[in-house]
Amino acid sequence: MCGRIANTLPHDAMARLFAATPANDLPPVPRYNVTPTQPLAAVVAHDGTRRYGAMRWGLIPRWYKHPTDGPLLFNARAETLTEKPAFAEAARRRRCLIPVSGFYEWTRAGETRLPWYVTRADGAPMVLAGIWQTWTGPEGARLATCAVVTTAAQGRMADLHERVPVIVNSGDWPLWLGEAGHGAARLMHPLSDDSLVMHRVGTAVNSNRAEGPELIDPLLD
Repeated sequence: MCGRIANTLPHDAMARLFAATPANDLPPVPRYNVTPTQPLAAVVAHDGTRRYGAMRWGLIPRWYKHPTDGPLLFNARAETLTEKPAFAEAARRRRCLIPVSGFYEWTRAGETRLPWYVTRADGAPMVLAGIWQTWTGPEGARLATCAVVTTAAQGRMADLHERVPVIVNSGDWPLWLGEAGHGAARLMHPLSDDSLVMHRVGTAVNSNRAEGPELIDPLLD
């Protein structure tokens, strides 16, 4: 799964990288401990243009009367993406790219949760595959919401957790966004084992209220 994210990527650089028009509501960066229900920056494509704007992390289905009417849908399993009513339409018509610096995962040593930070080995932005949905509240307010697509982990990542986010390489961005026709399903696989690196970090990040660059610093023996 993917339940905690770090993002230090400057918005102006990301807008240029994706050739996207930035919105005015982008969340602040850097952030070292983004949790579900908080905003993420995401790229969408529509009518030949790309937009880079904020989305609530946690997709809200149209039929929810309130964001808490059901489970918090911050991850979507690739294997059942087109079968789940909450995700199926978005998987076909509303896919997005979510650029981040990295994400956290945890192992256990007895009762202690040991956090790890995972990022790309090549230092490039980690671009997560996402789906999105605009939810309209009872007062008519509209909110863009998203979920990160995950798949089964392999190799060293499987020792860390059984699920990993789907990470989209730059050459496949148009396909995931729907700009290059059909076939996005073939992208829903984990990256090769040597594409990601991970290191232990301090347990301060176990608190979802923690913040600061020290959260991603390698834990020294």
